[in-house]
Amino acid sequence: MRDFRDGRLDILVSTAVVEVGVDIPNATVMMVEGAERFGLAQLHQLRGRVGRSDVQSYCLLLSDSASGEARERLQLVERNQDGFALAEADLRLRGPGEFFGTRQSGLPDLKVAQLSDVPLIELARAEAARLLESDPDLTRPEHAALAQEVARLWERVTAEAH
Repeated sequence: MRDFRDGRLDILVSTAVVEVGVDIPNATVMMVEGAERFGLAQLHQLRGRVGRSDVQSYCLLLSDSASGEARERLQLVERNQDGFALAEADLRLRGPGEFFGTRQSGLPDLKVAQLSDVPLIELARAEAARLLESDPDLTRPEHAALAQEVARLWERVTAEAH
């Protein structure tokens, strides 16, 4: 890595570990194999490892899949430089996965707002904080259905963890 940074090597072959914290201004070409396996935000981060100087740079995304979904996802990266928008598009296309578990994509166990729904998310957070302050154990009769749902969810999460 040091030899590449210092210009003694012209090519660096790496895993996705270069995604974070690598600043090599002389890196001008990156090729990502199996790009359809990465999240859009991760591809955006990888792409950001090149083009850190005034020299023209390129990021080539190679897919092992010819599916329409893979093509659509990679075209989103091609057309969009906004990492937040790419993360939201990835969430919409692949799903958030499990909130309590190991599955990293697919339909969620819980319904969620879009990442851009900041006022709704802030309102939900404030209401949850108010509820926890007033009835932390959900013992009030009006919270019985919520308590039952929380217990059911935790029971399933605990069973899946074992």
